[in-house]
Amino acid sequence: MIAALRKELLLQWRTRAQAIAVFVFGATSLLLFSFAIGPNASALRQHAAGFLWLALLLSSTLTLAESFHAEMEHRALEGLLLLPTSPRAIYYGKAIANWLQLALLGIALVPITVVLYDAATPRLGSLILIILLGTAGISAPGTLYSAMTSQTTRGKQMLLPLLLFPLIVPVLLAAARATSLLILGDPMEQTASWLRLLAAFDAIYWSLCGLLFDRVVEE
Repeated sequence: MIAALRKELLLQWRTRAQAIAVFVFGATSLLLFSFAIGPNASALRQHAAGFLWLALLLSSTLTLAESFHAEMEHRALEGLLLLPTSPRAIYYGKAIANWLQLALLGIALVPITVVLYDAATPRLGSLILIILLGTAGISAPGTLYSAMTSQTTRGKQMLLPLLLFPLIVPVLLAAARATSLLILGDPMEQTASWLRLLAAFDAIYWSLCGLLFDRVVEE
């Protein structure tokens, strides 16, 4: 798994221009969402959390769609599966690499959100924790579905969001709600409950997707 993770991080570093393009896409999405609200400071601040996660979700499809692009382009997936190790090691290496990339993207989008939506919060550590948990819930099923759709010859860019979005709705709702409580205030102290819900979904997704990965790639 460590070797697979190292390979993925090296590939991401060599294609860092693509990561910059994904960040620009996410920042542009936040800008367009702010135009949709208009010059209403209270409405912008109220919807900042939802727009942050929506921009991160849209950007994640661009990142996850390329997870198995190199392997399928060079027909290297079969060679990886022939290695004397469990296919789950390959999955977790890719999933962790995708998680790190999405988490960095989410953290990088926070200053854009603060500037456009006046969404500053003093609890920056809690916000980073929410981003880590939320992106983990996107990365695990996203990597699995990327492996599934990469084996199709047509429409894989369309299939990934169609399969992924319904599954991660609970994660997005919990992450957006927890982020909103940090920005707007949490008089009832509900943030901890949403964090526990996020952690529970992460545990389920990372366990089940790892178990199902070998069946997906074998087919």
